[in-house]
Amino acid sequence: MLKVEEQQPVTFSSALIEKCGEIVKRYPGGKHKSALLPILHEVQAELGWLSPDAMDKVASFLTIQPIEVYEVASFYSMYFLKPQGKFVLEVCRTGPCCLVGAEKLMDHLEQRLGVKEGVVTPDGLFSWRGVECLAACGYGPVLQIGPEYTFYENLNEQKVDQLIQDLRDK
Repeated sequence: MLKVEEQQPVTFSSALIEKCGEIVKRYPGGKHKSALLPILHEVQAELGWLSPDAMDKVASFLTIQPIEVYEVASFYSMYFLKPQGKFVLEVCRTGPCCLVGAEKLMDHLEQRLGVKEGVVTPDGLFSWRGVECLAACGYGPVLQIGPEYTFYENLNEQKVDQLIQDLRDK
């Protein structure tokens, strides 16, 4: 796997550029910066994460300053500022989920995947992290798996192991 500083220059596909143009058209003239959030989602969906080069290209596309993109991308936890696994397992770590085992589940993920929070597995398939409320407090512990962001509730170690195996088999 390439290190961040060794990444190849970023190129947006023609489909992505077209999609970004469509997104900008949703907003009134002079309000093109309003398209930033959905454009960042599209860029991340295509590239897997938002590198500085990718954010610079977004800034150029929207004719805004790069710092305006960095501020937004670094504020929201849904944007990845470093490479992630093909599947990102996000465990709710707020009070209700912790009361029913979320912390134990995160410890299990670390052991099962062999990587600490925020680190990509050597095969590039997985990364995991704790996130704030996933709005399923009565069904904890809860995790969502991106990039589709499918929710899984009432989890235990065995159910997580099965999810991991199912993802490996895809």
